[in-house]
Amino acid sequence: MKGLIAIVICLLFSGCQRNTAQWENVKTAGRYVQKGINSICGKNTDSYLLTSDDDFVGPEQDEYIPLQDSDLKTQAASIDTAIPQQKLTPAVIPRKANFMKPGSKLADTFRTIHFDTDNHVVTERYDLITVARVANYLKKNPKAFLLIEGHCDQRASADYNMALGARRANHIRVLLVKQKVDPSRVITVSCGKEKLLSFGSKPQDWSMNRRAEFKIFEK
Repeated sequence: MKGLIAIVICLLFSGCQRNTAQWENVKTAGRYVQKGINSICGKNTDSYLLTSDDDFVGPEQDEYIPLQDSDLKTQAASIDTAIPQQKLTPAVIPRKANFMKPGSKLADTFRTIHFDTDNHVVTERYDLITVARVANYLKKNPKAFLLIEGHCDQRASADYNMALGARRANHIRVLLVKQKVDPSRVITVSCGKEKLLSFGSKPQDWSMNRRAEFKIFEK
């Protein structure tokens, strides 16, 4: 009788072990499923309990991360190319078209636009007003063509500044096209840091050089 009881106890104990193992397998599978769902939802990060402020590691709010020359490896992709620049033919614009800086009467319309360091986006209200005035002029003068020059200050390498100047000019071109300007009448070029207005090394000197200038030609 004692032997039978011992056999029953062993069977029950082994059954509990198997059920426990099966339950652990179910829980493990559930964890992997949940991990996959979190990964799809963009929550695939490791978490742990923080015990003090020193355990937190992350970017500082005022941390400045400048662009690097390595960004130029995909230079063409980094430029605003949503509206590609067309290849103009002599039938559209003469080969010897002489683009000139607008005269005094148009100086207020074609004002120079300035940019922040490492930036190519027009954000200031008065600069956006300038873009709107340029767009209106081009729409009212169908024989006029526009050349936008992107300029940079003298810091960083020549290649870096050529790419940044192109982004600045192309960004303004995109803004003009969005205001119904014919894209074939707007040409962009980057001068990089080759045409400085100020050769000083103070912030105000750099600010003068970070700009986009307009030149026009009329048939």
